Amino acid sequence: MIDDIGSFPLPSYVDRNSFNNAYDIAREAVIQGMDIRKDEFLLHNFYEVIVDSFKRKIESGLDVVTYPQHYDMHMQFLVAIRESMDRGTYVVDEKHAIIPEVHVISQEAKQLSEEFGKKISLRICVTGPMDLYLREVGTTLYKDVLLMFAETVNRFAKNSILNSKHVKTEVVSLDEPSFGFQNILADKDIFITVLEKAFNFGGVTKQIHLHSSTGVANVMEVKNLDVLSFEYAASPKNIEAVSKKMLEKADKKIRVGIARTDINSIMAEQYEKGITKPNAEQLVESEETIKKRFSAAKEKYGERMIFTGPDCGLGGWPTQEAAQLLLRRTVNAIKSAMNQ
Repeated sequence: MIDDIGSFPLPSYVDRNSFNNAYDIAREAVIQGMDIRKDEFLLHNFYEVIVDSFKRKIESGLDVVTYPQHYDMHMQFLVAIRESMDRGTYVVDEKHAIIPEVHVISQEAKQLSEEFGKKISLRICVTGPMDLYLREVGTTLYKDVLLMFAETVNRFAKNSILNSKHVKTEVVSLDEPSFGFQNILADKDIFITVLEKAFNFGGVTKQIHLHSSTGVANVMEVKNLDVLSFEYAASPKNIEAVSKKMLEKADKKIRVGIARTDINSIMAEQYEKGITKPNAEQLVESEETIKKRFSAAKEKYGERMIFTGPDCGLGGWPTQEAAQLLLRRTVNAIKSAMNQ
C-alpha cells in the first residue's frame, strides 16, 4: 500500500498567517458544533484549503491518503493540551480532542468518493506522546504526566477513526520524530507502557513513524503496534538497524520511506551545481532512482513490508506542484517495480 506521511505545502492562494488564524478559529467552531462553511473567512482560508490539498494527494495515486497537515505538528495538539492545563490536567477532554482537517474530510467524503469513483482510504497522523512531552515538559521523567500525554493522544486518535460508505480510516500513525535522537530519561518499559496506552484502540492499522531507526528495538515489544515506519531514502543507514528476522520475532510489519523529502538538503545540492532556483523537475528524484530504492527494501523485507511511500512529510516544499510531482513519481515507480 502506498501512503504519505502527512504534511503538505499550502496552496498559493492562502498565506501562512491567514491559514493559522483560520485553523485556530475553525478548531473551536468544530468543537462548538458550528458549520464552518458558513463563515467566509474559514471557508476560504481553512475549509477549501484542506479540500483542495487532499484532492491533490488523491490525484497523485496514493492508496492511503493522509489528511493534509498544514499546521505545526506540535501546536496542533499542544494548543488543546495547554487549554486543559488551565483546568489542571494534561488530559484533553474528549470533546476537544478533534483534528479539524478530519472533520472537513468527513463532511466532504460523499463528494470526494463520487468525484474519484472510490471509497476514500484515510491515514491519520497524530504527534506521539513522547514528542509532545519533550516539547512541553522536557527530558526529565514524570511518569504520571507522560501517561496523561498518552491518554490525550489516544483520544485524538480514536476521534479520528471514520468508517462510512464513503471514507474509512485505514491507518493511524503516531509520529515520534525525536525518538532515537533525543529521549525522555526513562527505561524501555516506560516507553512500552506509554505507547501501549496511546495505541489502545482498534479497527485500524497502527503505525509508529520514526526518523531514526536507533530506537526501533525499544518499540518492538509494544503489543498493540502493527507497523514500524522509518526514513530510508535520506537516511540509508536506517535500513541496516532493522532486519526481517527482528520483525518476524516481534510479529511486526514495516513501512519504508523510499523517496527523499529532505528539501533543505536537496536545495543545497542543487545550489552547489549552480542552480539557485530549481524547478519541480530538478527537486524530485527520478522514477528510476525511487524504483531501485523500493526494490532494495522489498528484497530485504519481503511480505513484512506492507506500506511504502515518500520519507517524511512535504510541508517545507516550495510549491504544491512540486510536492504532488514527488507523490506521483513515487506511485509510478512502485507500480512499475511491482508489475515487473
